[in-house]
Parts: sequence; C-alpha cells; structure tokens
Amino acid sequence: MGEQHARPEDGAGPGAGLRFAFGTLTVLRVRVHRWDRAAGGAAMVLAPLVGLVVGALAGAAGALVAWRGGGLLGGVAVVAVGALLTRGLHLDGVADVADGLGSGKPAGDALRIMKQSDIGPFGVLTLVLLMLAQVAALAGEFGVSPGRGALAAAVAATAGRAALAWGCLRSVPAARPGGLGAVVAATVRPRAAVAVTLLVAGAAAAVRWQAGVAVLVGVLAAGVLLRRCVRRFGGVTGDVLGALVETAATAALVAAVLL
Repeated sequence: MGEQHARPEDGAGPGAGLRFAFGTLTVLRVRVHRWDRAAGGAAMVLAPLVGLVVGALAGAAGALVAWRGGGLLGGVAVVAVGALLTRGLHLDGVADVADGLGSGKPAGDALRIMKQSDIGPFGVLTLVLLMLAQVAALAGEFGVSPGRGALAAAVAATAGRAALAWGCLRSVPAARPGGLGAVVAATVRPRAAVAVTLLVAGAAAAVRWQAGVAVLVGVLAAGVLLRRCVRRFGGVTGDVLGALVETAATAALVAAVLL
C-alpha cells in the first residue's frame, strides 16, 4: 500500500508513457519496455493522445461510410472501429461495472462478479443503451456533415481518455491487488489531471467551442461514476477505468449534439 503513495510518475519519460498507453489501451503493436507504476502514471496522463489516434481513425472510417451510406451507418462504423482498435476493452469494463454496481452485494462479492467472464443483465442493458446513445449521437452529427461527425468521434474518444487521469489520482486507491488497475491506481497528481483536461478541452474548443464544453461535460460525468465506484468498491479496477472512458465519451457525444 505504501507503494501507491510514492511518486510513481517520477522517472518515466513521455516515451515510456506513450508506449505503455498505446500498448495497453489499443491493439496497435507497440512494444512496452516498462511495466511499472512510473510508466503507468505517465501513460494515464498521456492517454488522450491514444484517444486522438483512435478517434481520428474511427471518425475517418465513419465519415467515409456516412458519405456513402448515411449518418446512421456512419455512427455504427465509428463505434465498431473504436471497439476493434481497443479490443472492446472499455466496453467490457462498462458491462462488468454495471453488473458489480447492480448486484447490490458487498464490495468483495461485487468485485468477484466483475471478474467473471460472463455478462449479467445489468451489464447487457447498460452496454446496449450506451452503444445506442453513441450511435444516435454520432448519426446526428454525421447528419450535419461527415466532417462534423468525424470531429465528434475524435473529441469523444479524446475526452474519454482524459478521464483516465482522474481515475488514477493519488487519492484514489486500487480496489484489489493485481491487474492494470493496481499498476496505475494512485499514480497521477491532481495538477496533472487538471492540466490534461484543460489542454484537451482547449484544443477541442479551438476547433469548435461546443466541442470544448463537451469535453468538460464528459470528464464531469466520468467523475460522478468514479465517485460512485470508489464508494461502492473501495477504489478502482481496470474495469472501472474502462467504464470511465466510455462514460466520458458518451456524455461528450450527447453534449455535442445538444449544444
């Protein structure tokens, strides 16, 4: 436990952090040279760059499909490509966290439910509604123009990864030992989380002011879920972090449509 309150991000350069981030959060073949808390902490701060790459690729695919087949198919393409590029890692986290929260059981039992390979009714329902919301929001943006939809996809994916820094704040412990959650939990300084969020929001606002607000809305929504999970499970796990990504991305997409 004392290890979690050390200065984990010290000594890890951006290169090690980027390798860790792309190697663990995507299917891209990136060799991870360091698998430690220093590299993990740097990775969580740099994770929005992963979101930018994933979102840009998914958005480009969606724009191409929307140009030929309409906004709805474009939205489906974005969600599908995003899932392929991440092995469905974050979507799996959403389902597992929903099952854990919905079980109503004590923290230890809920964590065991989350580790099971099957998906329960809470997980299925949450996953379906979340993906429907994403597709619907993206369809609305692609309905304006293919470029608008591609921008929404990139902004949402980047906002989702910005939420990871907040899930890994030094004040947030790991819910259990082992796994990615334990490696990156409590590794990020609050000022780093604030800085990366403002940087992402500012960059998005420079393109379209509504996009900047959408980033902040997405991170705020993830923060609400994080607080609930910490109270319920006693900390974060890899599944919780994945759920934060998808929650922030979905909230950012909905905000972009409504603004």
